[in-house]
Amino acid sequence: MNSKYKALASFGKFPLHNLLHCRTIAKVRLKWVKNRSLDHNIDVQTDIKAAFLIKNAIIRSPTGYLTSKSLIDSQKLLGITVPTLRFMRRYPTLFEEYPHPKYPSLACFKLTELGMMMHHKELGVYEQCEGDIVERLCRVLMMTRSQRLPFQSLHPLKWDLGLPDDFDRNLIRKYPDHFRVVKGTSGTNCVKLVQWPEEFSVSLLQKMNEKSIEESTEGFSRYRGFRRGKAALEFPMSFPRGYGAQKKVKAWMDEFQKLPYISPYEDSRGIDPNSDIMEKRVVGLLHEFLCLTIYKKTKRNYLRCLREEFNLPHRFTRIFTRYPGIFYLSLKCKTTSVALREGYQRGKLVNPHPLAKHRDKVYYLMRTGLIYRGKALDVIPRLDNLVDNDAEDVGEEDEDEEEEEIEMSGKDYDSEAETYSGTD
Repeated sequence: MNSKYKALASFGKFPLHNLLHCRTIAKVRLKWVKNRSLDHNIDVQTDIKAAFLIKNAIIRSPTGYLTSKSLIDSQKLLGITVPTLRFMRRYPTLFEEYPHPKYPSLACFKLTELGMMMHHKELGVYEQCEGDIVERLCRVLMMTRSQRLPFQSLHPLKWDLGLPDDFDRNLIRKYPDHFRVVKGTSGTNCVKLVQWPEEFSVSLLQKMNEKSIEESTEGFSRYRGFRRGKAALEFPMSFPRGYGAQKKVKAWMDEFQKLPYISPYEDSRGIDPNSDIMEKRVVGLLHEFLCLTIYKKTKRNYLRCLREEFNLPHRFTRIFTRYPGIFYLSLKCKTTSVALREGYQRGKLVNPHPLAKHRDKVYYLMRTGLIYRGKALDVIPRLDNLVDNDAEDVGEEDEDEEEEEIEMSGKDYDSEAETYSGTD
């Protein structure tokens, strides 16, 4: 940047990010690197999500069961790679199959005693984490241009953000000081943030770096710049094997990290959409959103539905392949998912949310098959120890699979991933 502009920015006459309207960083084309541990996690979490979606549908049903006829076309909606009936029959600890009372040839499925007990435990976890859930929803709304989102954009994200199944009916109305249901421009129902909670306006990346910057030798002036989102805040990076030694990649990332960090809660409409600073702002917003998810991941198409509300460029998903030290793209389960690398270590979540822990317990029971069928009262008290021990064993098994392998050499991964975009 010209020295004159630096001087003007230092005296506060112009916001620093409004002066950076050019691209100065050379771009490096990277190959896709497959991470088997993260792919395995996404595979497992897909099955867990499908089981919970079916469980919630059974709970909502006035009869307390679902027929095989009503489930036959639900495979794509659930995101699983096998027919729904076959999937449910794999897990008799959660789903009990029996003939219809009037039509014996029609199979019906209801929750087992163990499944109902785990559902009630889930409601308890939601109640304990309600404050955290409200904060997550507030933060997502704060990142939008109008502090509102259509329910049709939020419903696919319920699982990822940890929102209760009935959040649009109960949670929103329980907190009138935070949320309000309004009509959008297209006539759809939206949830709107009532007031701006200043305590949530500091991003999670800023919080991680806040203490170290306060204690730095540069003192209060840098801390004030950090709070305003003007300091050069660095993203944690974990490069695939082989990338760290590449000089071009290292030089590119060093230049990128030196750019000022723009908070995802700051108005970005004055930033040149073709500038480097906008690219870092987009990385920061996607980083913050993934930090807010339970599994530090979501589907790429879910983010596309939020593009306008988040003020993202048209082809913003290329960011995921341009910064493989921050994001990981997976093609598991015939869809494209994006995960935050820093959220995982040795194939496991670094700081698992209570909801993630509960879901892991349910998955443990799913995998036990017939062993604990009909023994709910015996299993529940011992479940915590069983799951913890099993998680340690799985971690040891997956440790050797953490190494990554380069695939599709010489190809643009994003173009390959586009072939799956219709199934997200």
